[in-house]
Amino acid sequence: MQENSYPDAMLELHSPLENQSFDEGAVPFEFNIKNYPFEHGRKGFQLKMIINGADPIGFNMPIFRKEFDTGTFKVLAFLVDDDGMALKEYGNYVERDFMVGDSKPFPEEEDPYIGVNMPVNGAEYKEGEDIVVDYVLVGGDLEEDGLRVKVAAGGQEFMTDKLGLVNIGNLAKGLHKITISLVDGSGKELSGVFSKSIKQVEVK
Repeated sequence: MQENSYPDAMLELHSPLENQSFDEGAVPFEFNIKNYPFEHGRKGFQLKMIINGADPIGFNMPIFRKEFDTGTFKVLAFLVDDDGMALKEYGNYVERDFMVGDSKPFPEEEDPYIGVNMPVNGAEYKEGEDIVVDYVLVGGDLEEDGLRVKVAAGGQEFMTDKLGLVNIGNLAKGLHKITISLVDGSGKELSGVFSKSIKQVEVK
């Protein structure tokens, strides 16, 4: 379990609206944050946003604008604890689809998916240092839905049916691909476009 968490924290997104369409350029984001010490003298980014499964971008303000080219986008925004780990309780995160320019909505999809907070692509670790895998699960419940999270790296494979952190140790020096995927009870990967994430890191 994570320490220093804020289970009652609420993250609401007032803009953009679901499947709202924008012209190319700056898209306005407006979050409302409750039961969480946002901007109260804490360091670092407290709000993170994953766009179409990419690495998270950190923000330390609840209202901002971000430039987008034409496309369809799924945003997963979440709050983090004092150690920078994602808060995972319902209400600690919010998701939203929107479109920019001449683009169509994502097809409706029922599959749960994951947003990976850590590691990020290009992260460097010292030999012998554990790599922490931190993620948010959206649209499902591991135990109730019979799902598991599979983490594979350097010939090692980890499987868990509990929300939390996965630590990977003893990776040899060099580049490693870390695959984080949602699987069903038989170990088959879910087919959702965002149900799997691959990050490349380096052990030096």
